[in-house]
Amino acid sequence: TSFPPIENTRMAPLALKSLPRTTVRRSVTTRAAAVSGEVPSMEKRRIMNMLTVGAVGLPATAILGPYVYQFIPPSSGGGGGSVAKDALGDDVTTKKWLSTHGAGARELVQGLKGDATYLIVKEDKTIEKYGLNAVCTHLGCVVPWNAAENKFMCPCHGSQYDATGFKIRGPAPLSLALAHVEVDEKDTVVFTPWTETDFRDGGKPWWA
Repeated sequence: TSFPPIENTRMAPLALKSLPRTTVRRSVTTRAAAVSGEVPSMEKRRIMNMLTVGAVGLPATAILGPYVYQFIPPSSGGGGGSVAKDALGDDVTTKKWLSTHGAGARELVQGLKGDATYLIVKEDKTIEKYGLNAVCTHLGCVVPWNAAENKFMCPCHGSQYDATGFKIRGPAPLSLALAHVEVDEKDTVVFTPWTETDFRDGGKPWWA
């Protein structure tokens, strides 16, 4: 039995169909090689870095902003006084403060330069004429008041200060900084710099 010869004309379309695939593959390969060789300019890198920092920084600012704001004074006063601010960022008045703080209380408010500062209530239910900067003079931790021990005790490295902020135990080298406490005509508590002799040891104020 004989069969008719196979014609090669039907193979031509298959060859033609494979041609575009080869062409596309080469095109993609060529493009990939070109892209891999592209190096962003320094300006582009700087812009991308700024965008990255912004993307991370904005959410953090939104979360921490209200807390950080409490410790940033609205104005430095150029070396003058600073109005005391409570934990909500409101001005501290003697009437409101004494209504919620009893004799012997030592509570933190925002003081000079935004530093955490202790406002002290005396035994006669009046506010002490000085405030104590709460920043430990060793490495800058905020020193809490220990009412049971009647002294300030730093949790970081064990430094201690008496009720007036005078250093009684190291490794802190110095006593807590002082600030004057005044009350203006609106009954608002105002801190002003303490530049005279330190009444606790008779020496010059190291913070001035």
